[in-house]
Amino acid sequence: MTTTQMAAPQAQQTLRMALGDYPHTAALKNKAISSDRVALDFADIKPVYKAFAEMVRKAAYDISEMAIVTYLQAKSLGKPLVLLPCVMLGRFQHGTLLYNSARGKLSLSDLPGRRVGVRSYTQTTGAWLRGHLQNDYGVDVARVNWVNFEDAHVLEYRDPPFVERAGEGKTLLKMVQDGELDAGIFGAELPSDPRLKSVIDDPEAETRRWHAKHDVVPLNHMVVVTESLSRSRPDLVREVYAMLKRSKAAAGLPQPGAIDFHAFGVEACRPALEMIVSYAVQQKLIPRPFTVDELFDDTTRALG
Repeated sequence: MTTTQMAAPQAQQTLRMALGDYPHTAALKNKAISSDRVALDFADIKPVYKAFAEMVRKAAYDISEMAIVTYLQAKSLGKPLVLLPCVMLGRFQHGTLLYNSARGKLSLSDLPGRRVGVRSYTQTTGAWLRGHLQNDYGVDVARVNWVNFEDAHVLEYRDPPFVERAGEGKTLLKMVQDGELDAGIFGAELPSDPRLKSVIDDPEAETRRWHAKHDVVPLNHMVVVTESLSRSRPDLVREVYAMLKRSKAAAGLPQPGAIDFHAFGVEACRPALEMIVSYAVQQKLIPRPFTVDELFDDTTRALG
């Protein structure tokens, strides 16, 4: 075949992406990791969870970071999104439920009948924490009076009757500090107020015990692509996945001997996905369970 007969290379494709700022995404976002096939146009949106509703409701990006419970709810409703098997944010949740110790001790057995705040009832951190409370500590989470501050990213979802909305202008931290809430579930950035203590005693020890028992690292955020992109350009989806993986490697993660909080590949993600699906069904966040393989399509299921 002569040079003139050879097919011309495809032009670089620009894809709009919403992605958080992490050590493992830094090389991608500062263009140290690049591709001659894909140019990533990053949306300037902080905190990144504000992109999730736009992605679910309007498919505002080609690719977006997304909380796993948001994706499970979107999948339940047939939203045209496809999961990539890569974790952008993973963490243990035992230390996220805090109370104001200046107002007296609050134990796990005290939670039924108490008012507990969470940003949104569907927040993935809250789903993991409630799963721990119910399955590991025997707390009836339906008897807790949950107070939230935001709608679910998936607007079709309706909170259960034991969930109420905080008043206009109220904040989770201030309500816990002032005693309007008995406790609150906080996210990645825990408050620095020394009065706020974990309802789960010695959460670090409990985390070690739980991890030793289950060998699971809770995942919060993964990545999704539009169904149309995955169907029309599976090559670009594979390329973006490879770029994300290279960016993680550029950050030196995981460090030798350390827990990997950013699993890549379906099999690496499978145990945590199976658990969060079971928690989501148990808490009626989704109407039926999914197998892990159902969460992906033929393109993304093959990524490893």
